Amino acid sequence: MTIRTNLEFFGRVLQRPQLSSRLMAAGLAVTLLFIAIAFLSPLLVALGLLADPQDSITFAIHEPPSFSHWFGTSREGYDVFSRTLAATLAAFQVVIAATVISLLVGVSLGMVSGYLGGNVDRALLFFMDTIYTLPGLLLSIVLSFIVGRGIINAAIAISISYIPQYFRVVRNQTASLKNQMFVEAAQALGASTPRILIKYLLANAIQSVPVLFTLNAADAILVLGGLGFLGLGLPEEIPEWGHDLREALPALSTGIWWTTFFPGLALTAMVTGLSLLGEGLSELINPKERES
Repeated sequence: MTIRTNLEFFGRVLQRPQLSSRLMAAGLAVTLLFIAIAFLSPLLVALGLLADPQDSITFAIHEPPSFSHWFGTSREGYDVFSRTLAATLAAFQVVIAATVISLLVGVSLGMVSGYLGGNVDRALLFFMDTIYTLPGLLLSIVLSFIVGRGIINAAIAISISYIPQYFRVVRNQTASLKNQMFVEAAQALGASTPRILIKYLLANAIQSVPVLFTLNAADAILVLGGLGFLGLGLPEEIPEWGHDLREALPALSTGIWWTTFFPGLALTAMVTGLSLLGEGLSELINPKERES
């Protein structure tokens, strides 16, 4: 199930343009805040203004939130505030890599399929439909076992399930545009297939891609968190919200709430911000979609 499906409620609520614009602005503000955190947290650690998120020796375990440790400490002795902030960078690295990989592959194959048609189109459609029928998280789990842990490996494992979405959108757009007069004129002048695809069709075929990119980024954060919770995705030494939630869960029943609350809150806030931004972009790019 995609983030877009999960946010159908927001689609029903955002009836007035003013409210939609405000929520889109809120989503953009939250996203920019997390981007700033991702860039600044390593610098603050290097300057000694933020505890080392990988240092589990200096601090006592399970200290509650205080002026010394704003989000408390974990059962391993990590500073939860530092870990929560540092995990933002890993999330952006994996999510951006995953969405870029799926975008490049999906857009390229979609344009080729829509323009060439015939057996190539049918073969690619069958392959993409097969991938699309598989649950995204399950597919990412299986691929994580195959490719192993790491930033790029996790991005590859997550990206596969998003490729059919880009493929479908771009393939349909390309198929509807290839018979337009400007394309036929380019063919008559002897333009090569790559030139037609890149110069004449690409800009028109990717109009909805920014919306997909943003919504898939939000969904990818949840998938990365799921992989981390299962002990997959990134190496244990890299701060990651899903992994920290997995390690903190046993202590929740004993009243140690802060080790799960703050990583979970950060993950939820980042997903919500990207989702609202994607919904706002969808209305901006396709203003008639809400009227249907």
